Formats: sequence, structure tokens, C-alpha cells
Amino acid sequence: MPAAPATGSAVSPPLARFGLGTAAVGRPGYITLGRDLDLPADRTVSALRARTHALLDAAYAAGVRYFDTARSYGRAEEFLADWLAAHPEAAGQVVVGSKWGYTYTADWQASGVSAHEVKEHSVAVFDRQIRETRALLGPKLDVYLVHSVTPDSPALTDPALHARLAGLAAEGVRVGLSTSGPAQGDTVRAALEVTVDGRPLFAGVQSTWNMLEPSAGAALAEAHAAGWLVVVKEGMANGRLADRNATGPDTAALRAVAARTGATRDAVALAAVAAQPWADLVLSGAATAEQLASNLTAAELRLSADDLAELATAAEPAEAYWRTRAALPWA
Repeated sequence: MPAAPATGSAVSPPLARFGLGTAAVGRPGYITLGRDLDLPADRTVSALRARTHALLDAAYAAGVRYFDTARSYGRAEEFLADWLAAHPEAAGQVVVGSKWGYTYTADWQASGVSAHEVKEHSVAVFDRQIRETRALLGPKLDVYLVHSVTPDSPALTDPALHARLAGLAAEGVRVGLSTSGPAQGDTVRAALEVTVDGRPLFAGVQSTWNMLEPSAGAALAEAHAAGWLVVVKEGMANGRLADRNATGPDTAALRAVAARTGATRDAVALAAVAAQPWADLVLSGAATAEQLASNLTAAELRLSADDLAELATAAEPAEAYWRTRAALPWA
């Protein structure tokens, strides 16, 4: 991670284990439970740009130095690029990760569209989207991930695409992939075997891991041991582990640990991710400054072995977890 700001800076020391994702604020529709309560009815481009900038301000002031975005997050790359241009003091301090492979297709609608994003891991899409990302972020792009890779993705087998990605890596960008679905572990292990000219191609991964869906943990530990950057997304299970939603039998353990520690449920959920020794970065997907502040209290929360064992009892079969996620509404 980047070095701490100079002495006398008005920001906190870096929170080396926590980052901010922009999926929930870069576009009007997303699949976080209760999002209709988080965002105003006015979801114009200007309104969400202001919301994103306020969150980036709060995150940077709190010490967050990793910002995550994607081509498919509406205008999130643009919002982040605008913020970086307005904050030259952040140059050299922040790490920016983005993703390619999904094209945003919702035309700035929150719901009622046939598809919010369309996935294609082809050379043509990479060529188009790296140009688009570079046009916005320029040299500020540090990490570039193939978005939502599954075991059948050509991102794992296409030599022409591998050559493109290796060329980007040669420019100094950390190339990797994000994963989704019940076979995340298989995807990570397949990616660990991909080489170009005898050298490993990928050097980073962003995967879902939370107390309800921990199935990728062993594979992520292998990636970490291989020197990859391991970033955890959806530590809050798309809002299922937020205080207002964690009320059913599936979150009884979370409520018990939160009551015992005096912490908020979201902080406990994210602290459980940060307790994994292979997790380099844990993303907050906050949509409000209040959510972000609560999420970041996880940095000071140390869960005991008994706490972690109790939380582990909530794990669901991966297939069931991903079926539930697929049924969440865009709002």
C-alpha cells in the first residue's frame, strides 16, 4: 500500500486493510438490500457524482487508500477520475483498481430494464474498455481485473487475450480477475495455472467472501501464498448482514457476536473478513457516509477465536447463497 501522508496532514493514517467500492453509487440501480432507503429519489448523474465524491472524501479522510471501480458501474470510473483530478494531494497515496468485461446497459435506469450489464470476456471488449478506462484514469490505473470470471470464461483459456493482458502487466498494471458464483475456488485455482511465456499471468483477485459464503477461502489462501493481491468484495452479502437486515435465523450468530462485543453487525461482518490472514483488502460498499463510518470501525475490532467459530456456523451451501443473491432486486 502507499506510504502514509506527510506529518501534519488532515487525514488519518492509512487503513491498510480496507478499501471503498463504488458499485452502489456509480449508477442508479444496484442489488444492495434497502438501497431505496440509502439513496435519494433524485438519482441524476450530478446527484450520484456528488454522493460518490462525498464518500471518497470521507474514506480518504479516514485513511482509506484503495478505491475500487469498474467499467460496468455506470459512471463510477468517471466520478472517481473527477475526484482524483480535484485532489492532487492524493497522487501517490491511493491505489485505484478497476475491472473490465461487463458493459453497462441500463441507460441510467434503476429498475425495469432487461439487463443492467452484459458480460463478454473477448479481446474486442478488452481493447474497447481499456481505452475507455485509460481515457478517464490515465496512468492512475494500478489494478485491472477481468470482471466476474467463472470456470467457463475464455479469460482462462484465450491466448490472444492473455497476450493483451500480459502487455498491460508489462506496463506496470497489476492484472487479475474478479470471481462470482458457487465455483469461485475452482476459478481461482484455474487462474493460478495460467502462464504467458512461462510466467504467471495473473497477480490479483477480487472475490466474494463473507460469513454466509466462505467457500472460496482455501483457494484465496493459495492465491495469497502465490503473491497475489487478494481483495474481498461483498463482505456484507449485498446488505444481508447490515444491521437493519440481519434479523432472521441465518444471522443469529452475527447478532450474538455483535451483542457480546458491543459492535455494530456490519462491523462484525467486515472484521470477520479482515481476520482472514489471506485477505489483503476488505471493501466497504457503503452508499452513505454513515454506513462507511460504521463499516470502518471494523478496523479496530478484534474478534476472538470463539467469535469467529460462532460466525462460521452461519455458512450456507454456496449454491444456495448464489441463488439467493441472484434473486435480489435491482433498486
